[in-house]
Amino acid sequence: MITIAVANQKGGVGKTTTAINLATALAAVGRRALLVDLDPQGNASTGLGVGQGARARTSHDLLLGEATLAQAAMPTRIPRLDLVPATVDLSGAEIELINAEERTHRLRAALAVPSPWDVCLIDCPPSLGLLTVNAFVAADSILVPLQCEFFALEGLSQLLGTVERVRARFRPELAIIGVALTMFDRRNRLSTQVAEDVRACLGATVFDTVIPRNIRLSEAPSHGLPALIYDHRCSGSEAYIALARELLQRLPRPAEAA
Repeated sequence: MITIAVANQKGGVGKTTTAINLATALAAVGRRALLVDLDPQGNASTGLGVGQGARARTSHDLLLGEATLAQAAMPTRIPRLDLVPATVDLSGAEIELINAEERTHRLRAALAVPSPWDVCLIDCPPSLGLLTVNAFVAADSILVPLQCEFFALEGLSQLLGTVERVRARFRPELAIIGVALTMFDRRNRLSTQVAEDVRACLGATVFDTVIPRNIRLSEAPSHGLPALIYDHRCSGSEAYIALARELLQRLPRPAEAA
């Protein structure tokens, strides 16, 4: 199973939207996908139409060893896409894990079991705390959604610093599979400037596809659907389809990964 952490410590950058729609696109092209909701807000779970009452086993149980991956994962309405949901209980996990053995490797241990999935996406919380570090240690690579605004650039340097520390201490092979520019507004000169600056700094790491600001992307979660299903013809959905195509080109094939 190829594991990708979708991470950015800055909130409101389209991280969860990216995780949901990429997971949906991967499932649509035949990959068996798993989405792990590691954000106490549980937005990825809500965005896939899983209500609070249906979240019997969660990522909180997975981290604390109270449930196996097979027990915590549940099917969604999207074929070939399963979910490990999250609830607000996850917000206390960092305190509960303070004295736990291998506290930074709990998620890695939980995911390192034989499983039916080809790809796992981890939707990280908007912070660089213990939950995100667990995701980085468990992941093969990181996908960074980056909002096309000035403050996003400042946050990116902090994120890259955390990645380097995780590489040095726990996971030398951890790589950034790509940076996805989100919330791009063509009418705003600043969006273009930020995109140019990021590409100048990170080069080919930045995906060619840019995710535009789009009202349909914002509406979809309220219907419990990924935008790709809610309105697959809107500009946001078309952009995520193109982004998924790029991501697939960067992923090893299942046989190669095995």
